[in-house]
Amino acid sequence: MADLKAFAEQLVSLTVKEVNELATILKDEYGIEPAAAAPVAVAGGGAAAAEAPEEKTSFDVILKAAGGAKLAVVKLVKDLTGLGLKEAKELVDGAPKPLKEGVTKDEAESLKKQLEEAGAEVEVK
Repeated sequence: MADLKAFAEQLVSLTVKEVNELATILKDEYGIEPAAAAPVAVAGGGAAAAEAPEEKTSFDVILKAAGGAKLAVVKLVKDLTGLGLKEAKELVDGAPKPLKEGVTKDEAESLKKQLEEAGAEVEVK
């Protein structure tokens, strides 16, 4: 187990040039085609850079436009956010605006789906 840990530490500390050389050796001598993202992840700062995209746990749902069925979108925004009718209408009229911030991926996708079914343009960031 200690040998694998030392090997992993060596891989993480490789320079961009060394990663490219390793990729060439793996391809030429062993027929292994390394993933294109691997050298970029290592070049970005090792393990921390490789894990960064996976760490995103909160998402923002942005209402880009109300679309053709503005009234339906206003009612749905009111129900989804708990805002009053006036506040929901102002949010829809002021699009693009954040509808909900810091939600889970599942909740963001659910909100996006509901809003798009009502006719709105939505973006998840």
